[in-house]
Amino acid sequence: MAETEKLFIEDLDPAGKRVLVRVDFNVPLDGEGRITDDSRIKAALPTIRYVIDRGGRAILVSHLGRPGGKVDPALSLAPVARRLSELLGRPVAFAADCLGPPAEAAVAALKDGDVLLLENLRFHPGEKKGDDRFARSLAALADIYIDDAFGTSHRAHASMTGVPRHLKPAAMGYLLEKEVRYLWQAVEDPRRPFVAIMGGAKVADKIQVIANLLEKVDSLLIGGAMAYTFLKVQGVQVGASRVESVVHDKQGREIDVAALVRDILAKADRRGVPIRLPLDHVEADRFAEDAQTRVVGRAGIEPGWMGMDIGPETVREYAEIIREAGTVVWNGPMGVFEWKKFAAGTVAVARALGESGATSIIGGGDSVAAVNLSGVADRITHISTGGGASLEFLEGNVLPGVAALSNRSEGKI
Repeated sequence: MAETEKLFIEDLDPAGKRVLVRVDFNVPLDGEGRITDDSRIKAALPTIRYVIDRGGRAILVSHLGRPGGKVDPALSLAPVARRLSELLGRPVAFAADCLGPPAEAAVAALKDGDVLLLENLRFHPGEKKGDDRFARSLAALADIYIDDAFGTSHRAHASMTGVPRHLKPAAMGYLLEKEVRYLWQAVEDPRRPFVAIMGGAKVADKIQVIANLLEKVDSLLIGGAMAYTFLKVQGVQVGASRVESVVHDKQGREIDVAALVRDILAKADRRGVPIRLPLDHVEADRFAEDAQTRVVGRAGIEPGWMGMDIGPETVREYAEIIREAGTVVWNGPMGVFEWKKFAAGTVAVARALGESGATSIIGGGDSVAAVNLSGVADRITHISTGGGASLEFLEGNVLPGVAALSNRSEGKI
């Protein structure tokens, strides 16, 4: 789906209208309820400002954490309202509930250009269940719906797919449009060579992404613990490294991971797409920050030891491929980068990406953290706010939250 199919915020005139904006304010909090990273709040500012600068009344809704459909004061959005007020330089009203009299009274008190944040959507079980009555109640608060929550666009929750059934027009905000545009261009119209880097722990989490990307990319680089499942299938020694053997699909059926990997390797061979796996490794005698380590080569990991990072030869090969790329999509670290001893491979890949000049798209919390750790975040073309949503997109799946929005063919408002 091209992003141009969906109605965009600039197609709307919010003047004098109540505008329900689904944002992603699922920010990390410390033990005392203080926000430790406000980047998701900052990412929503352009959309909020568009609404209020043009005389709209912004009604913001979001989830925070996993309260399980019950009120949890530790997961209140009140601290977010305070921080948003600081960032906008104007008052932000806060309603103690997202439905019922508290929300209705707060909306009724709004004047043109005002901002209101409603309490955590997930304090109600209807949000995650996609309950239609819950969605109707939210929709009744406003005249226009704008979705700017890419991080939850792969979830068919009430505020994502139910509200736009009952509240039209329903348009993309600036952040959502940017996310979809970059991912769509990367997959459908990339500058070549197009390189995908897949890391992290589980093959099962990325296998469908890899299968879909093999139709698109010119080469695929694999690192992290998932590489050892691939290497074992190829007959390389992996010692005590993490290897997946059986996973369950969405219907609960057992799937042989080795068979999936063999299918992927065969598909890559048929298409002439090279899958690069680690040539050498940083191995450890145990899974610990202070473990004994050494670098081992192509023969693989020794018995009783485990792979914790890609080795220097692999770093050189991967970096060379990255530097020559036109487009790079990266999801997942090359090793246990949280521990400095095993961070070199991930940091080197991030720095190569920052130096490449390629159109670079980073998805997934660990990859984003690695880019920040490496000091190259300002040289990355696009850092996604939604790891799970970006993976769903790269798998070739329709994102329910995007599909539910109004089409441009329905006309501008």
